[in-house]
Amino acid sequence: MDFTFSEEQQAAAEAARGVFADVAPDAVPSPALSSGPVADDLDRALWARLADADLLSLLLAPEHDGAGLDTVALCLVLRESARVLARVPLLESTAAAAAVQRYGDPRTHSALLARAGRGESVLTVAAHGRTGHDPAERAVTARRDGDTWVLDGTQTAVPWAYEADLTLVPAHTGDDRSVLALVPRGHPGTGLAEQVSTSGERLGELRLDGARIPAREVIDAAGAWEWLRDLLATGTCALALGLGERVLAMTGEYAGKREQFGHPIATFQAVAVQAADRYIDLRAMAATLWQAAWRIDAGASGALPVSGDVAVAKIWASEGVRRVVQTAQHLHGGFGADVEYPLHRYHAWAKQLELSLGPAAAHEETLGDLLAAHPLA
Repeated sequence: MDFTFSEEQQAAAEAARGVFADVAPDAVPSPALSSGPVADDLDRALWARLADADLLSLLLAPEHDGAGLDTVALCLVLRESARVLARVPLLESTAAAAAVQRYGDPRTHSALLARAGRGESVLTVAAHGRTGHDPAERAVTARRDGDTWVLDGTQTAVPWAYEADLTLVPAHTGDDRSVLALVPRGHPGTGLAEQVSTSGERLGELRLDGARIPAREVIDAAGAWEWLRDLLATGTCALALGLGERVLAMTGEYAGKREQFGHPIATFQAVAVQAADRYIDLRAMAATLWQAAWRIDAGASGALPVSGDVAVAKIWASEGVRRVVQTAQHLHGGFGADVEYPLHRYHAWAKQLELSLGPAAAHEETLGDLLAAHPLA
């Protein structure tokens, strides 16, 4: 069996490397140096370059001026973005547009999809619920009232809430179904409260109080939120992988130059063993990521639902990225704690990704429930 990436997928990754080549991860101050957000806006120039390289329309069909590629291609590009801590809503906007294309009314949303692919409209997703721990779809209620849906509730930690033109909000109905509502920024009945992430980025608490959304802007399709949730989680695993790979490379470069007792510390067995363990973590993160990404596109074929593969990827990503940055800090010594050195920002981003993914124990429990419900032959 051939596990290599297709030419189209490799071309997308190569284009991403070209776009991100000039991005400096240490260009943004450390969150430790400020009590407020240190990056309160997306990198508009970088966003425009991504649009020019057709990297914002990877998952869109050709009829929407898209490349018609798959989740694997998106994850390859996300991995490149994380290596430079790119301040762009690449995951959120691409995933939201893909969900609208897959489950929405194409006659209604064709113009929106084309604008999103060109970078003219920025989309995001409210995926963290009321507290960051409860299911996102349970945080907002939606009831049908004629030609509109009425939304009430609160979604916390919405990324790019102040920059996105539209936020895709999951909500549950009276008959316990989930819908996805496209909520414009500043829409009547909505409000934003500023929040700051662990990585120093500005988030928003989105409050909905009787917000009326036209029915044509609400996706009422079975499985839409579950598919989007799995795509977002898998994309976050790709970000964790890219960040971890860059951090391990930084650690290798430093250990090869830093000398103790007349020898580079990379030649010490204790250092080499720790680095090797983190390399194993990254390879496991990669293997489980590509499996989850492939399953999202392949559908439900297999012994377990797609959510099982996503749970495994999240287990490795949340644990693995934490171990990688902790080892990097340790091997860098006091230099790793220097807030003017890029490693500090990578550590903050890694912690934010770990928190976004959730604890590995919770995903192990989910996986156990799936195995119990779908016993393997």
